[in-house]
Formats: sequence, C-alpha cells, structure tokens
Amino acid sequence: MVSESPSHWVNQSNAALLTDLYQLTMMDAYHAEGMNDVAVFDLFARRLPETRNYLIACGLDDVLQYLETLSFSKSALEYLRSLNRFSSEFLRYLASFRFTGDVWAMPEGTAFFANEPVLEIVAPLAEAQLAETFVLNQMHIGTLAASKAARVVTAAAGRTVVDYGLRRMHGTDAGIKTARAFYIAGVDATSNVLAGEMYGLPVAGTMAHSYIQAHATEFDAFRSFVTLSRGAILLVDTYDTIEGIQQIIRLARMMGERFDVAGIRLDSGDVFSLSKEARRLLDEAGLARVKIFASSEMDEHSIAGLLDAGAPIDGFGVGTRMAVSADAPYLDLVYKLVEYGGQPKTKRSPGKAVLPGRKQVYRKGENAFAVKDFVGRSDEELKAMPLLEPVMIRGRRLRAPLPLIDIREYCREQRRILPPSILSLTPGTYPVEITTSLQELAERTAAKRQGLQL
Repeated sequence: MVSESPSHWVNQSNAALLTDLYQLTMMDAYHAEGMNDVAVFDLFARRLPETRNYLIACGLDDVLQYLETLSFSKSALEYLRSLNRFSSEFLRYLASFRFTGDVWAMPEGTAFFANEPVLEIVAPLAEAQLAETFVLNQMHIGTLAASKAARVVTAAAGRTVVDYGLRRMHGTDAGIKTARAFYIAGVDATSNVLAGEMYGLPVAGTMAHSYIQAHATEFDAFRSFVTLSRGAILLVDTYDTIEGIQQIIRLARMMGERFDVAGIRLDSGDVFSLSKEARRLLDEAGLARVKIFASSEMDEHSIAGLLDAGAPIDGFGVGTRMAVSADAPYLDLVYKLVEYGGQPKTKRSPGKAVLPGRKQVYRKGENAFAVKDFVGRSDEELKAMPLLEPVMIRGRRLRAPLPLIDIREYCREQRRILPPSILSLTPGTYPVEITTSLQELAERTAAKRQGLQL
C-alpha cells in the first residue's frame, strides 16, 4: 500500500533504501555467487554540456557522511523482506552491512573536465555497487549547482550575487544543497534561511510586491519598512519604477539621518535604462550611498550584458535560471566499474567507452595558469599536480569537514588559475590528455576481453 503522506524525509535510519532496486538485486546475486572481491568504480562526466567549459566538483561532504553512516535499520530490512525478492541469507548479510572501503576524490571546489575521474571508490564489490545511486545523486546536484553559479559569479565581476532560487528548486533537498554549492562557487548570500542556519551561510533579502500592495500607498509601505528594518533594500517597481524612486527620495528628505536604506531593487522593465535613470536621480538627491540591485530572470548572460553596456548595478538577485541550471539542467555524470579482483575492467560501447584501472588526474601549470590535464594510471609519476587525494580509508573519513569559507577560497583560486578562454561565457576547450601508459592498459584489457569472447 502506498503511503499518501510519508512521515519522514531521508535520515540515517532509511538512507540505505535511497537507491535503485537493481543495486540491491545485483548485490543479492553477488552475495549468492560469492563475488565480493575489491572493486574500483570511477565517477566522471562523459562530456560537458555545450554551454560549459568546465565543471566545479561539489557534493563530496554529503557522500562521505552517507558512506560513514550507511547501514540497514530494522524497519528497512522489514520493508525489503516484504517485497519477497531477496533471500533470507542476503537480508541477514544486510543486517550487519557497513561501508568499509576507501574513497579518493578531488576536493570540493576543484575545476574539472570531461572524462576525468572526480571520485574513485575502492571497496568490496557489493559495498561499491550500493554506493552508486546516492553518490551520483549528491555529486550531480552539487556539481550542477556550483558549475552554474561559478559562471554567474564570473559574469558579475565582483558585484554582489544573492541566491533567490529556493522557491523554484526541485524539492527541499535540492533547495538546501544548492545553497551550499552556490556559496562554494562564490555566491555571496542566500535568501534560504534554513540553509543559512544549517551551513552558516550569509542570508539576505529585500521585500515583496505584496508588502507594498498591502499598504494604502507606496510611500506608507516604504516608511513603515524603513522604520522597522535596518539597512533596508526597497523594491521600487510595484506600480511605476521612476515614481517609486521619487518616493524614496521624498522619504529620505523627510527622515534625514534616520533614513537607513542600503539600496533599491529593480525587478522588471528595461533594467539597463532604469538603472541609469535611478543612479542619476539618487545621486542628484545626495543618495550616492544607496546601491542598485537587480533581479528578474537573471543569469550569467543577462548580467554580463548589463555590465558590458555600463549599467550602474551593484548587485544581483539570481533565482530560477541559476537554481535549476536552466541552460544545462543535467550533467552526463556516470559511475563505472574499472577494476575487480585486481583485474582492469573496460567497456567498449560506442560513445560510452570506459578506461580501465585505478587512475590519477594530473594538472600541469605554467606562468600561474593551468595549461593541460593528464588522466593516467594511479601509480604513474608525472611532473604535474595530482588532483585525486584520499579522503576516506576503511570506511572512515581522514579529516573533519573543512569550513565552507576555506572551500570557497579554494574554489576561487581554482577558477583564478583557469585560462581566460575557459572562464569566458563563450565556448572554449581545455586540453585533457590520456597518458601512454593508460592507453596501453586500455588496449591490453580490450584485447584480453576480445580473446575471452573468442
């Protein structure tokens, strides 16, 4: 019977069930066959969206939290038993299930490219198999959000960017996780109060048109709001934008030193022309300190267009288009077996080939910029910076989660060293080379596979 009103969200007691059914049926089969040697799975993007020159790795903290606490509660086991799909022996195995493997990963905030493993799990086959769905889910939403936000922040060129996207997000989990990812990528604050409390993020907001409409006059609304709110940002386009600005100037003259307004917000119309006129009117009234914020369907392209045209805008509220990554709403992230029982594994499907064996990603720099990446075998020694590092050994993290401000600064530095052509909003290509040693391993593995088939 389907419950119409679930009594709880995902938590530690039921997280093991947040998986695809076939993960469990494969685990049951592995268990029956005695297949529990160590497996290696790589998580990587097969290709980048046409509108992305790079991606920002994000979501690792939630992955590690999940793996470290992964277990099947009594209620979870009872539910699985009720499906009449699994053997009693397998369910007894799940009763003591824990993740005991190792994880290598790029630190959150790392810029990466297509076909570069961003995370590698080394664990007994069943454990690594079960991890797939949750790991992909969390790495996908975090990376998708951080990668979009990084472009918005680049376009804003140092102006304030505030996340307004919660109301358009695809559910509550995404609404929380994306606020964290946005902050890592450089967004300055969020309107999401719960995300602010959970992660210690700066929170920010202005006012809605409904507040203006609820008052007898626009002037009355402004006066009440300024009296009650310190450093207010006033929305001026409910009725007529220029008239709204004039009302604020009138209020400033009336309140004198008590006029505590940080800025105005433009949310409709020709934002470029209105921002120019707003700046002129405010400056002439002696209100140069009052900043101009813009919202309404903002993304990296509209922000860049406004600033390139000379719009005197100090900050942007960015909602839907950043929240759902409107131009690239999904990434081609995959999680593939590359080694089992010490033997390299490959896949030769057209357009979906998988390179075998444990790997490392190396980044070569010149003159303070990244110039080329190499994907090679994990035991190679290249004169370049390795990007994958151990983050979990035998099912336990190697260190406590880093402060978000540190991850944010690391991400900023990662973007700083990217070539300007890759940071640009126009298409650009960054070179990623497969090492000779890894290519040779792939050829030997494919030849061996072909021999077995013959």
